[in-house]
Amino acid sequence: MSETIYNRIAMLRAERGTSRRELAEALGVHYQTVGYLERGEYSPSLHLALRIAEHFEVPVEVVFSTRPFPRLGS
Repeated sequence: MSETIYNRIAMLRAERGTSRRELAEALGVHYQTVGYLERGEYSPSLHLALRIAEHFEVPVEVVFSTRPFPRLGS
């Protein structure tokens, strides 16, 4: 059974003007991995999830959730 992990990676990248390649380089992963994560095609390891949150300087639950995030303005 595979459970969906929702994320705000694309939103955080856009807010900071960071490309997928730049984020991938900062995390030490392939840029396609960032795309897979953003589209929900790949769930990160706990270690990678924590590194992503640390990169954006936010708590991990700001980036990842087991429930869909509310739409902005809702």
